[in-house]
Amino acid sequence: MLDYIYAVLHSPTYRERYKEFLKIDFSRVPYPEVVKKFWKLVKLGGKLRRLHLMESVKPLPNMANFPVPGTNEVEKPYYKPGGKSGRVYINAEQYFDRVPQEAWEFYIGGYQPAQKWLKDRKGRALSFDEIQHYQRIIRALQETGETMLEIDDEIR
Repeated sequence: MLDYIYAVLHSPTYRERYKEFLKIDFSRVPYPEVVKKFWKLVKLGGKLRRLHLMESVKPLPNMANFPVPGTNEVEKPYYKPGGKSGRVYINAEQYFDRVPQEAWEFYIGGYQPAQKWLKDRKGRALSFDEIQHYQRIIRALQETGETMLEIDDEIR
């Protein structure tokens, strides 16, 4: 049941339809009318929950690479677009390459995790583990956006 509810509450259509209502009251979860659709949403909600808990999320070799050696110090992070993906610079020389713009701009609540995580480390050098963690964050955000669209297809 939790995964079904998690899926429904992450549907962009649901959020838009009930935006005003969600601001003033508890969310209302629609009763599933089709069993097959219910189980599909359970599966997608479970996937989303595991992504948000960072369970088994591994960096991808073609996403958020960190190719340039240096100090690893986070100065002023910014995004430079380049087609479907771009670069997230942490200083003048170093960057995460192939970061999807959707992941960089993705909102959860009132903030953008891909940006906030780096800004919270301003003035510090990133360790190897932190670099890998950021790569995992980017992957989780990208897959979250894709999964939310799949959920939306089921809810409509």
